[in-house]
Amino acid sequence: MTKAIVVGSGPNGLAAAVTLARSGVEVTVLEGAGTVGGGTRSSELTVPGVVHDECSGFHPLAVSNAFSDFIDLSDHGLEWAWPEVQYAHPLARGAGAAAWQDIGETARHLQDDGQMWKRIFGPLANRFPDIQQDFLRPMLHVPIHPLKLAHFGGFAGPPASWLSRVWKTEEARALFAGVAAHSFRPLNALASSAIGVALGTAAHTYGWPVAKNGSQSIANAMVGALETLGGHVETGMRVQSLSELPKADIIMFDTGPAAAARIAGDALPPRISRALKRYRHGPAAFVVNFAVEGGIPWTYAPARRAGTVHVGGSFREIAAAEQLINRGRMPEHPFVLLGQQYLADPSRSAGDVHPIDAYAHVPAGFDGDATDAIERQIERFAPGFRGRIIARHVKDVAEVESTNANYVGGDIVTGANSAMQLLFRPRVSASPYSLGRPGLFLCSAATPPGAGAHGMCGYNAAGAALAELSGTSSL
Repeated sequence: MTKAIVVGSGPNGLAAAVTLARSGVEVTVLEGAGTVGGGTRSSELTVPGVVHDECSGFHPLAVSNAFSDFIDLSDHGLEWAWPEVQYAHPLARGAGAAAWQDIGETARHLQDDGQMWKRIFGPLANRFPDIQQDFLRPMLHVPIHPLKLAHFGGFAGPPASWLSRVWKTEEARALFAGVAAHSFRPLNALASSAIGVALGTAAHTYGWPVAKNGSQSIANAMVGALETLGGHVETGMRVQSLSELPKADIIMFDTGPAAAARIAGDALPPRISRALKRYRHGPAAFVVNFAVEGGIPWTYAPARRAGTVHVGGSFREIAAAEQLINRGRMPEHPFVLLGQQYLADPSRSAGDVHPIDAYAHVPAGFDGDATDAIERQIERFAPGFRGRIIARHVKDVAEVESTNANYVGGDIVTGANSAMQLLFRPRVSASPYSLGRPGLFLCSAATPPGAGAHGMCGYNAAGAALAELSGTSSL
Protein backbone atom coordinates (compact mmCIF):
# COMPACT_ATOMS: atom_id res chain seq x y z
CA MET A 1 0.00 0.00 0.00
CA THR A 2 1.23 3.51 -0.85
CA LYS A 3 2.24 5.41 2.29
CA ALA A 4 2.42 9.15 2.87
CA ILE A 5 3.62 11.41 5.67
CA VAL A 6 2.40 14.98 5.99
CA VAL A 7 4.59 17.28 8.10
CA GLY A 8 2.31 19.89 9.65
CA SER A 9 -1.41 19.92 10.41
CA GLY A 10 -2.51 23.33 9.19
CA PRO A 11 -5.58 23.42 6.94
CA ASN A 12 -3.47 22.73 3.86
CA GLY A 13 -1.58 19.83 5.41
CA LEU A 14 -4.86 18.28 6.53
CA ALA A 15 -6.45 18.90 3.11
CA ALA A 16 -3.51 17.13 1.46
CA ALA A 17 -3.83 14.26 3.93
CA VAL A 18 -7.58 13.84 3.34
CA THR A 19 -7.13 14.00 -0.43
CA LEU A 20 -4.43 11.33 -0.39
CA ALA A 21 -6.33 9.11 2.05
CA ARG A 22 -9.49 9.23 -0.02
CA SER A 23 -7.40 8.07 -2.98
CA GLY A 24 -6.34 4.98 -1.06
CA VAL A 25 -3.05 6.18 0.42
CA GLU A 26 -2.12 5.31 4.02
CA VAL A 27 -1.52 8.73 5.62
CA THR A 28 0.15 9.87 8.84
CA VAL A 29 0.18 13.55 9.81
CA LEU A 30 2.93 14.74 12.14
CA GLU A 31 2.30 17.98 14.04
CA GLY A 32 4.93 19.66 16.19
CA ALA A 33 2.44 21.50 18.41
CA GLY A 34 0.16 19.94 20.97
CA THR A 35 -2.99 20.70 18.96
CA VAL A 36 -3.82 20.45 15.28
CA GLY A 37 -4.98 23.30 13.09
CA GLY A 38 -2.14 25.73 12.41
CA GLY A 39 -3.87 28.94 11.32
CA THR A 40 -7.32 27.52 12.18
CA ARG A 41 -6.81 27.08 15.91
CA SER A 42 -9.34 28.53 18.38
CA SER A 43 -9.25 28.76 22.16
CA GLU A 44 -10.45 30.65 25.24
CA LEU A 45 -7.69 33.24 25.32
CA THR A 46 -9.25 35.91 27.54
CA VAL A 47 -12.03 34.74 29.87
CA PRO A 48 -13.73 31.35 30.29
CA GLY A 49 -16.41 30.64 27.73
CA VAL A 50 -15.27 33.30 25.26
CA VAL A 51 -13.84 31.60 22.15
CA HIS A 52 -11.28 33.40 19.98
CA ASP A 53 -9.83 32.46 16.62
CA GLU A 54 -6.06 32.59 16.92
CA CYS A 55 -5.52 33.53 13.27
CA SER A 56 -7.91 32.80 10.40
CA GLY A 57 -11.46 33.85 11.23
CA PHE A 58 -13.42 34.28 7.98
CA HIS A 59 -13.41 31.89 5.06
CA PRO A 60 -14.93 33.31 1.86
CA LEU A 61 -12.99 30.93 -0.41
CA ALA A 62 -13.62 27.77 1.63
CA VAL A 63 -17.37 27.36 1.16
CA SER A 64 -17.34 26.14 -2.43
CA ASN A 65 -14.16 25.02 -4.16
CA ALA A 66 -12.62 21.86 -5.59
CA PHE A 67 -11.58 20.59 -2.15
CA SER A 68 -14.93 21.26 -0.45
CA ASP A 69 -16.62 19.51 -3.38
CA PHE A 70 -14.20 16.58 -3.04
CA ILE A 71 -14.98 15.93 0.64
CA ASP A 72 -18.09 17.12 2.46
CA LEU A 73 -16.82 18.33 5.83
CA SER A 74 -20.36 18.89 7.07
CA ASP A 75 -20.48 15.11 7.46
CA HIS A 76 -17.79 15.57 10.11
CA GLY A 77 -19.39 18.41 12.06
CA LEU A 78 -18.39 21.57 10.17
CA GLU A 79 -21.13 24.21 10.03
CA TRP A 80 -20.89 27.67 8.49
CA ALA A 81 -22.55 30.83 9.77
CA TRP A 82 -22.83 34.26 8.14
CA PRO A 83 -22.99 37.76 9.63
CA GLU A 84 -25.65 40.17 8.37
CA VAL A 85 -22.98 42.53 7.00
CA GLN A 86 -19.95 40.81 5.49
CA TYR A 87 -17.44 43.62 6.12
CA ALA A 88 -17.61 47.29 7.06
CA HIS A 89 -15.33 50.30 6.98
CA PRO A 90 -15.99 53.12 9.49
CA LEU A 91 -14.85 56.63 8.73
CA ALA A 92 -14.85 59.91 10.67
CA ARG A 93 -17.99 61.48 12.14
CA GLY A 94 -20.11 58.32 11.88
CA ALA A 95 -19.65 57.93 8.13
CA GLY A 96 -18.52 54.70 6.50
CA ALA A 97 -19.32 51.99 3.99
CA ALA A 98 -20.23 48.32 4.15
CA ALA A 99 -20.58 45.24 1.97
CA TRP A 100 -23.61 42.98 2.17
CA GLN A 101 -23.71 39.65 0.37
CA ASP A 102 -26.54 41.16 -1.67
CA ILE A 103 -24.73 43.42 -4.11
CA GLY A 104 -27.90 45.47 -4.63
CA GLU A 105 -28.04 46.29 -0.92
CA THR A 106 -24.37 47.27 -1.02
CA ALA A 107 -24.95 49.51 -4.04
CA ARG A 108 -27.90 51.25 -2.36
CA HIS A 109 -25.79 52.16 0.65
CA LEU A 110 -22.93 53.42 -1.54
CA GLN A 111 -25.35 55.86 -3.19
CA ASP A 112 -23.40 57.85 -5.84
CA ASP A 113 -20.87 55.03 -6.28
CA GLY A 114 -23.36 52.20 -6.01
CA GLN A 115 -23.82 51.65 -9.72
CA MET A 116 -20.07 51.59 -10.36
CA TRP A 117 -19.57 49.09 -7.51
CA LYS A 118 -22.31 46.94 -9.02
CA ARG A 119 -20.87 47.32 -12.52
CA ILE A 120 -17.49 45.97 -11.41
CA PHE A 121 -18.40 43.33 -8.86
CA GLY A 122 -21.77 42.20 -10.28
CA PRO A 123 -20.46 40.42 -13.41
CA LEU A 124 -17.47 39.07 -11.47
CA ALA A 125 -19.75 37.62 -8.77
CA ASN A 126 -21.96 35.98 -11.39
CA ARG A 127 -18.90 34.32 -12.96
CA PHE A 128 -16.92 33.71 -9.78
CA PRO A 129 -17.57 29.95 -9.42
CA ASP A 130 -15.93 29.52 -12.85
CA ILE A 131 -13.22 32.15 -12.32
CA GLN A 132 -12.01 30.59 -9.09
CA GLN A 133 -11.49 27.25 -10.82
CA ASP A 134 -8.60 28.98 -12.56
CA PHE A 135 -7.16 31.33 -9.96
CA LEU A 136 -7.19 28.69 -7.20
CA ARG A 137 -4.67 26.70 -9.26
CA PRO A 138 -1.03 27.30 -10.29
CA MET A 139 -0.69 30.18 -12.75
CA LEU A 140 1.04 28.03 -15.38
CA HIS A 141 -1.89 25.98 -16.63
CA VAL A 142 -4.29 25.95 -19.55
CA PRO A 143 -7.26 28.06 -18.35
CA ILE A 144 -10.60 26.31 -18.05
CA HIS A 145 -12.47 29.59 -18.55
CA PRO A 146 -9.98 31.89 -20.34
CA LEU A 147 -12.35 34.77 -21.13
CA LYS A 148 -13.79 34.91 -17.63
CA LEU A 149 -10.28 34.72 -16.15
CA ALA A 150 -9.13 37.55 -18.44
CA HIS A 151 -12.10 39.68 -17.29
CA PHE A 152 -11.10 39.08 -13.67
CA GLY A 153 -7.45 39.84 -14.49
CA GLY A 154 -8.40 43.18 -15.99
CA PHE A 155 -9.45 44.37 -12.54
CA ALA A 156 -6.95 42.33 -10.50
CA GLY A 157 -3.82 43.38 -12.38
CA PRO A 158 -3.64 47.16 -11.79
CA PRO A 159 -2.50 48.83 -8.57
CA ALA A 160 -5.29 49.30 -6.05
CA SER A 161 -4.57 53.04 -6.15
CA TRP A 162 -5.49 53.04 -9.86
CA LEU A 163 -8.62 50.92 -9.55
CA SER A 164 -9.88 53.04 -6.65
CA ARG A 165 -10.17 56.02 -8.99
CA VAL A 166 -13.28 54.55 -10.63
CA TRP A 167 -15.18 55.55 -7.46
CA LYS A 168 -15.91 59.17 -6.64
CA THR A 169 -16.61 59.01 -2.91
CA GLU A 170 -14.28 58.53 0.01
CA GLU A 171 -16.62 55.82 1.33
CA ALA A 172 -16.37 53.52 -1.70
CA ARG A 173 -12.61 54.02 -2.04
CA ALA A 174 -12.12 53.21 1.63
CA LEU A 175 -14.33 50.11 1.35
CA PHE A 176 -12.09 48.80 -1.43
CA ALA A 177 -8.91 49.81 0.43
CA GLY A 178 -9.90 47.60 3.34
CA VAL A 179 -10.13 44.42 1.27
CA ALA A 180 -7.10 45.32 -0.86
CA ALA A 181 -5.01 45.79 2.29
CA HIS A 182 -5.43 42.08 3.13
CA SER A 183 -2.47 41.59 0.80
CA PHE A 184 -0.03 43.42 3.15
CA ARG A 185 1.28 45.22 0.03
CA PRO A 186 1.75 48.86 -0.94
CA LEU A 187 -1.50 49.84 -2.63
CA ASN A 188 0.36 51.53 -5.49
CA ALA A 189 2.11 48.28 -6.45
CA LEU A 190 1.29 46.29 -9.57
CA ALA A 191 -1.45 43.67 -8.93
CA SER A 192 -2.19 45.08 -5.46
CA SER A 193 -5.85 45.03 -6.52
CA ALA A 194 -5.86 41.25 -6.92
CA ILE A 195 -6.68 40.11 -3.40
CA GLY A 196 -9.15 42.94 -2.88
CA VAL A 197 -11.01 42.08 -6.09
CA ALA A 198 -11.04 38.37 -5.20
CA LEU A 199 -12.25 38.87 -1.63
CA GLY A 200 -14.71 41.57 -2.61
CA THR A 201 -16.19 39.37 -5.31
CA ALA A 202 -16.34 36.40 -2.94
CA ALA A 203 -18.32 38.52 -0.46
CA HIS A 204 -21.08 38.96 -3.05
CA THR A 205 -20.92 35.32 -4.16
CA TYR A 206 -20.48 33.24 -1.01
CA GLY A 207 -20.27 35.83 1.75
CA TRP A 208 -17.57 35.81 4.44
CA PRO A 209 -18.68 32.95 6.70
CA VAL A 210 -17.25 31.77 10.01
CA ALA A 211 -17.04 28.22 11.29
CA LYS A 212 -19.47 27.57 14.12
CA ASN A 213 -17.72 27.11 17.49
CA GLY A 214 -14.49 28.58 16.11
CA SER A 215 -12.14 27.99 13.19
CA GLN A 216 -10.78 25.00 15.11
CA SER A 217 -13.92 23.25 13.85
CA ILE A 218 -12.44 23.26 10.34
CA ALA A 219 -9.34 21.38 11.46
CA ASN A 220 -11.39 19.05 13.66
CA ALA A 221 -13.66 18.18 10.72
CA MET A 222 -10.66 17.45 8.52
CA VAL A 223 -9.15 15.20 11.19
CA GLY A 224 -12.49 13.42 11.50
CA ALA A 225 -12.59 12.88 7.74
CA LEU A 226 -8.99 11.65 7.73
CA GLU A 227 -9.58 9.17 10.53
CA THR A 228 -12.71 7.86 8.81
CA LEU A 229 -10.51 7.17 5.78
CA GLY A 230 -7.95 5.29 7.88
CA GLY A 231 -5.37 8.04 8.40
CA HIS A 232 -4.20 9.41 11.72
CA VAL A 233 -2.51 12.42 13.32
CA GLU A 234 0.33 12.48 15.85
CA THR A 235 0.88 15.73 17.78
CA GLY A 236 4.03 16.81 19.61
CA MET A 237 6.14 15.43 16.74
CA ARG A 238 8.50 18.19 15.58
CA VAL A 239 10.42 17.03 12.51
CA GLN A 240 13.95 18.33 12.02
CA SER A 241 15.28 16.00 9.32
CA LEU A 242 14.12 13.45 6.75
CA SER A 243 16.19 10.87 8.61
CA GLU A 244 13.67 11.05 11.49
CA LEU A 245 10.82 9.88 9.27
CA PRO A 246 9.82 6.31 8.54
CA LYS A 247 9.93 5.13 4.94
CA ALA A 248 7.15 6.64 2.82
CA ASP A 249 6.31 6.97 -0.87
CA ILE A 250 5.11 10.56 -0.45
CA ILE A 251 6.25 13.23 1.99
CA MET A 252 4.26 16.47 2.05
CA PHE A 253 5.59 19.56 3.82
CA ASP A 254 2.95 21.92 5.24
CA THR A 255 5.80 24.27 6.14
CA GLY A 256 7.48 27.38 4.88
CA PRO A 257 9.79 26.90 1.88
CA ALA A 258 13.01 27.46 3.83
CA ALA A 259 11.89 25.00 6.52
CA ALA A 260 11.18 22.38 3.87
CA ALA A 261 14.64 22.94 2.39
CA ARG A 262 16.23 22.64 5.82
CA ILE A 263 14.40 19.42 6.70
CA ALA A 264 15.02 17.82 3.30
CA GLY A 265 18.67 18.86 3.30
CA ASP A 266 20.84 17.23 0.63
CA ALA A 267 17.86 15.30 -0.71
CA LEU A 268 16.87 18.40 -2.72
CA PRO A 269 18.58 19.49 -5.93
CA PRO A 270 20.79 22.48 -5.03
CA ARG A 271 19.01 24.88 -7.42
CA ILE A 272 15.64 24.12 -5.82
CA SER A 273 17.03 24.37 -2.32
CA ARG A 274 18.47 27.79 -3.17
CA ALA A 275 15.15 28.94 -4.65
CA LEU A 276 13.23 27.88 -1.55
CA LYS A 277 15.68 29.68 0.72
CA ARG A 278 15.31 32.85 -1.38
CA TYR A 279 11.54 32.87 -0.93
CA ARG A 280 10.47 36.26 0.42
CA HIS A 281 8.28 36.81 3.46
CA GLY A 282 6.27 39.97 4.01
CA PRO A 283 5.21 42.29 6.82
CA ALA A 284 3.89 40.99 10.12
CA ALA A 285 0.76 40.91 12.25
CA PHE A 286 0.55 42.06 15.86
CA VAL A 287 -2.47 40.36 17.43
CA VAL A 288 -4.71 41.44 20.32
CA ASN A 289 -7.77 39.43 21.34
CA PHE A 290 -10.30 41.34 23.45
CA ALA A 291 -13.17 40.26 25.65
CA VAL A 292 -15.61 43.16 25.32
CA GLU A 293 -18.78 43.71 27.32
CA GLY A 294 -21.69 44.69 25.12
CA GLY A 295 -19.67 44.69 21.90
CA ILE A 296 -17.98 47.63 20.20
CA PRO A 297 -19.95 50.94 20.05
CA TRP A 298 -19.11 51.85 16.44
CA THR A 299 -20.40 55.26 15.39
CA TYR A 300 -21.03 53.85 11.89
CA ALA A 301 -24.10 51.70 12.60
CA PRO A 302 -23.58 48.93 9.96
CA ALA A 303 -20.20 48.13 11.57
CA ARG A 304 -22.12 46.92 14.63
CA ARG A 305 -23.57 44.14 12.42
CA ALA A 306 -20.42 43.35 10.43
CA GLY A 307 -18.40 40.18 10.84
CA THR A 308 -15.22 41.97 9.75
CA VAL A 309 -14.39 45.62 10.28
CA HIS A 310 -11.47 47.28 8.49
CA VAL A 311 -10.10 50.00 10.73
CA GLY A 312 -7.75 52.50 9.15
CA GLY A 313 -9.61 55.52 7.87
CA SER A 314 -9.48 56.76 4.30
CA PHE A 315 -7.85 55.10 1.29
CA ARG A 316 -4.99 57.58 1.58
CA GLU A 317 -4.40 56.76 5.27
CA ILE A 318 -4.39 53.02 4.66
CA ALA A 319 -2.10 53.37 1.64
CA ALA A 320 0.36 55.43 3.70
CA ALA A 321 0.36 52.86 6.53
CA GLU A 322 0.90 49.93 4.16
CA GLN A 323 3.73 51.79 2.44
CA LEU A 324 5.47 52.35 5.76
CA ILE A 325 5.31 48.73 6.98
CA ASN A 326 6.72 47.55 3.67
CA ARG A 327 9.64 49.92 4.25
CA GLY A 328 10.23 48.48 7.70
CA ARG A 329 8.73 51.42 9.60
CA MET A 330 5.91 51.31 12.15
CA PRO A 331 3.04 53.72 11.33
CA GLU A 332 1.46 55.77 14.07
CA HIS A 333 -1.97 54.76 12.75
CA PRO A 334 -1.67 51.18 11.45
CA PHE A 335 -4.28 49.34 9.43
CA VAL A 336 -6.23 47.06 11.78
CA LEU A 337 -8.31 44.08 10.70
CA LEU A 338 -10.95 43.29 13.32
CA GLY A 339 -13.20 40.24 13.62
CA GLN A 340 -16.62 40.17 15.30
CA GLN A 341 -17.29 36.50 14.57
CA TYR A 342 -19.73 36.22 17.47
CA LEU A 343 -22.30 38.18 15.44
CA ALA A 344 -22.61 35.17 13.12
CA ASP A 345 -21.91 32.59 15.83
CA PRO A 346 -23.24 33.69 19.25
CA SER A 347 -21.98 30.44 20.83
CA ARG A 348 -18.54 32.08 21.06
CA SER A 349 -19.73 34.63 23.63
CA ALA A 350 -20.30 34.28 27.37
CA GLY A 351 -23.49 36.19 28.09
CA ASP A 352 -22.90 39.81 27.11
CA VAL A 353 -19.10 39.40 26.95
CA HIS A 354 -18.00 38.95 23.36
CA PRO A 355 -14.75 37.92 21.63
CA ILE A 356 -13.06 40.49 19.40
CA ASP A 357 -10.03 39.34 17.38
CA ALA A 358 -7.87 42.15 16.01
CA TYR A 359 -4.48 42.47 14.42
CA ALA A 360 -2.46 45.37 13.11
CA HIS A 361 -0.21 45.32 10.07
CA VAL A 362 3.31 46.00 11.32
CA PRO A 363 6.82 45.67 9.84
CA ALA A 364 8.38 42.22 9.57
CA GLY A 365 10.10 41.27 12.81
CA PHE A 366 8.62 44.27 14.66
CA ASP A 367 9.79 44.07 18.28
CA GLY A 368 7.61 46.79 19.79
CA ASP A 369 4.16 46.81 21.39
CA ALA A 370 1.29 47.82 19.08
CA THR A 371 -1.47 47.26 21.66
CA ASP A 372 -2.06 50.95 22.31
CA ALA A 373 -1.99 51.77 18.58
CA ILE A 374 -4.65 49.13 17.92
CA GLU A 375 -6.86 50.37 20.73
CA ARG A 376 -6.49 53.98 19.65
CA GLN A 377 -7.52 53.11 16.11
CA ILE A 378 -10.66 51.32 17.33
CA GLU A 379 -11.49 54.05 19.86
CA ARG A 380 -11.18 56.59 17.06
CA PHE A 381 -14.25 55.11 15.34
CA ALA A 382 -15.93 53.70 18.44
CA PRO A 383 -15.61 56.13 21.38
CA GLY A 384 -16.02 54.29 24.66
CA PHE A 385 -14.52 51.03 23.36
CA ARG A 386 -11.70 50.96 25.91
CA GLY A 387 -14.17 51.27 28.77
CA ARG A 388 -15.84 48.03 27.68
CA ILE A 389 -12.71 45.86 27.61
CA ILE A 390 -12.94 43.08 30.22
CA ALA A 391 -9.71 41.32 29.28
CA ARG A 392 -7.13 41.23 26.51
CA HIS A 393 -4.63 38.68 25.21
CA VAL A 394 -1.61 40.08 23.37
CA LYS A 395 0.45 38.11 20.89
CA ASP A 396 3.42 40.13 19.67
CA VAL A 397 5.27 39.38 16.45
CA ALA A 398 7.79 37.06 18.09
CA GLU A 399 4.98 35.01 19.63
CA VAL A 400 3.07 34.93 16.34
CA GLU A 401 6.10 33.22 14.80
CA SER A 402 6.85 30.99 17.80
CA THR A 403 3.30 29.61 17.87
CA ASN A 404 3.33 28.89 14.12
CA ALA A 405 6.73 28.40 12.49
CA ASN A 406 5.23 29.03 9.03
CA TYR A 407 4.69 32.68 10.02
CA VAL A 408 8.31 33.73 9.52
CA GLY A 409 8.94 37.16 11.03
CA GLY A 410 5.23 37.35 11.93
CA ASP A 411 4.11 36.97 8.30
CA ILE A 412 0.68 35.32 8.70
CA VAL A 413 0.06 35.01 4.95
CA THR A 414 3.16 32.79 4.53
CA GLY A 415 4.91 34.88 1.91
CA ALA A 416 5.15 38.38 0.49
CA ASN A 417 2.38 39.02 -2.03
CA SER A 418 4.65 40.67 -4.56
CA ALA A 419 3.50 40.52 -8.17
CA MET A 420 6.00 37.74 -8.86
CA GLN A 421 5.02 35.65 -5.83
CA LEU A 422 1.33 36.14 -6.53
CA LEU A 423 1.93 34.58 -9.92
CA PHE A 424 4.72 32.12 -9.14
CA ARG A 425 5.15 30.75 -5.64
CA PRO A 426 7.31 29.39 -4.10
CA ARG A 427 9.40 29.50 -7.31
CA VAL A 428 8.90 29.80 -11.05
CA SER A 429 7.90 26.30 -12.08
CA ALA A 430 5.25 24.42 -14.02
CA SER A 431 5.11 22.11 -10.97
CA PRO A 432 5.29 24.47 -7.97
CA TYR A 433 4.42 21.75 -5.41
CA SER A 434 7.25 19.44 -6.40
CA LEU A 435 10.54 19.72 -4.52
CA GLY A 436 12.55 18.24 -7.37
CA ARG A 437 12.89 14.77 -5.96
CA PRO A 438 10.28 12.02 -6.48
CA GLY A 439 7.92 11.81 -3.52
CA LEU A 440 8.75 15.20 -1.94
CA PHE A 441 6.18 18.00 -2.10
CA LEU A 442 5.38 21.38 -0.54
CA CYS A 443 1.70 21.93 0.31
CA SER A 444 1.60 25.03 2.54
CA ALA A 445 0.17 28.50 1.81
CA ALA A 446 3.55 29.28 0.23
CA THR A 447 2.21 27.39 -2.80
CA PRO A 448 -0.65 28.34 -5.15
CA PRO A 449 -3.17 29.76 -4.56
CA GLY A 450 -1.76 31.19 -1.33
CA ALA A 451 -3.12 32.13 2.08
CA GLY A 452 -6.54 31.22 3.45
CA ALA A 453 -8.12 28.22 5.15
CA HIS A 454 -9.56 27.01 1.84
CA GLY A 455 -7.45 23.83 1.68
CA MET A 456 -6.67 24.31 -2.00
CA CYS A 457 -2.86 24.39 -1.62
CA GLY A 458 -2.97 20.96 0.03
CA TYR A 459 -5.56 19.61 -2.38
CA ASN A 460 -3.52 20.74 -5.41
CA ALA A 461 -0.27 19.40 -3.94
CA ALA A 462 -1.86 16.02 -3.23
CA GLY A 463 -3.09 15.95 -6.81
CA ALA A 464 0.45 16.56 -8.02
CA ALA A 465 1.73 13.73 -5.82
CA LEU A 466 -0.92 11.31 -7.06
CA ALA A 467 -0.21 12.32 -10.65
CA GLU A 468 3.50 11.62 -10.15
CA LEU A 469 2.67 8.15 -8.81
CA SER A 470 0.50 7.40 -11.80
CA GLY A 471 2.82 9.03 -14.33
CA THR A 472 0.27 11.60 -15.50
CA SER A 473 0.04 15.39 -15.38
CA SER A 474 -1.88 17.11 -12.57
CA LEU A 475 -2.54 20.32 -14.53
